[in-house]
Amino acid sequence: MSASEIVDLLVVGGGINGAGIARDAIGRGLSVLLCEQDDLAAHTSSASTKLIHGGLRYLEHYEFSLVRKALQEREVLLRLAPHIISPLRFVMPHVSSLRPAWMIRAGLFLYDHLSKRKVLPGSRGIDFRSHVSGAPLKKSFKKGFVYSDAAVQDARLVVLNAMDARERGATVMTKTRLIAARQGTLYWDATLQSTITGENTHVKARCVVNAAGPWVASLLSGALNTAARHHIRLVKGSHIVTKRLFDHDHAYIFQNPDKRIVFAIPYENDFTAIGTTDVEYSGDPAKVDISEEETAYLCESVNRYFNIPVSPSQVVWSWSGVRPLLEEEVANPSAVTRDYRLELTTEPEMAPVLSVFGGKITTYRRLAEEAMEKLQPLFSYMKAQAWTADAPLPGGDIENADFPRFLKQFQQRYAWLPAATAKRYAHAYGSRVSALLDGVNTIVGLGELFGADLYEIEVRYMMDKEWALTAEDIIWRRSKLGLRLDGDAITRLTAWLEERSAESNIQMGVNA
Repeated sequence: MSASEIVDLLVVGGGINGAGIARDAIGRGLSVLLCEQDDLAAHTSSASTKLIHGGLRYLEHYEFSLVRKALQEREVLLRLAPHIISPLRFVMPHVSSLRPAWMIRAGLFLYDHLSKRKVLPGSRGIDFRSHVSGAPLKKSFKKGFVYSDAAVQDARLVVLNAMDARERGATVMTKTRLIAARQGTLYWDATLQSTITGENTHVKARCVVNAAGPWVASLLSGALNTAARHHIRLVKGSHIVTKRLFDHDHAYIFQNPDKRIVFAIPYENDFTAIGTTDVEYSGDPAKVDISEEETAYLCESVNRYFNIPVSPSQVVWSWSGVRPLLEEEVANPSAVTRDYRLELTTEPEMAPVLSVFGGKITTYRRLAEEAMEKLQPLFSYMKAQAWTADAPLPGGDIENADFPRFLKQFQQRYAWLPAATAKRYAHAYGSRVSALLDGVNTIVGLGELFGADLYEIEVRYMMDKEWALTAEDIIWRRSKLGLRLDGDAITRLTAWLEERSAESNIQMGVNA
């Protein structure tokens, strides 16, 4: 990008909201630059419970509007990205001392009917003596309920939004921090700094979009020097992963005596993910880790239900993230709304800033649409027509959003691929898998094998198309192969990446 170039929007933050806004804006004819200080989805957006869901428990807090909006989006997103978003059935054992059966039935009835369902089946009661989900549970649980939501590869959802934005003309700069911004009458004069080279880039933007997540307030008071009308409350959510705890494809939603709920979800074929916690957080959002107390809490939560107990020693991985929730006068972090607010600051004769407070991954696309509605009066040339609800994300242009049929055809076409690798490729890349495997028809053609089923061809694709720079980007965000790669494999991958980086730097010097 030329230092003299002027963009309509400078989007700060490469999480789901920033990527979603960048995609929507570029599709409406605005020029867009998105900068992210780390990797795409490096923080909150890769630390979710990996669900696209309405939020059944939000009904208890009377957040009917939020649940309806999320349920509507659940159907939309299942169509737009059927490769990375999959239907998932949830089982809730009934505990009469926590919530009466009539209350759960009423809640599930609302959940089924607050929004039209075209893809997912509705809820029903089940008997654990005959239902497959009863086998891992303690015999004291006789009855329960089952309902539908969806699982998502959250970090890939961010990457796909950023990819689509770039393919439509946006500039996406990772490892790039906004370090200074001067508000003028027509533009923001912004200074961006590479966190790798330290090199500065100066840009002019007609509007700044502050989608910095946990840093939204500090960015406003710091580089943007702007007062905020809304405030956020940082709440840490942690998850643990164990080897697979049950042999079916349903997830569980467990009620706890403290009125919180904990999920136990089939994860990456051979594992179970358990979460989440809700803990007030006041530290650096970039340096968040699970505590021993949180691990113990999650184990205790599922041990109330599972016949075979889970201990902290069984945890093979964990993740933690900080949710920037809207500040409310409630004591319990679990009761803080997951809704969002968009704050547009327009001082007379000064360039505007739009800030995003709160939100959840399920409603990111609607949030982006509402952001465009707020910006419409500022850009007379911006297309007013919303478009993202009908535009599949990269790889999502699968006929009738029928992923099982797509997978079967893919496996037939690439019969030389191991079945597990083919399935993972199809889920990760959807129709873009043809670009990944372009010209390749043998295992040898995939290049060096680092471990598990991570081949050189996929690493190169992630680097060329998905902004991956480090081993962590590749094995924990673009994929979850870190669960299967040993230390030696990660060391080899890291060395390979460093070698490619050095070659690239030499080539850049030659070209200069």
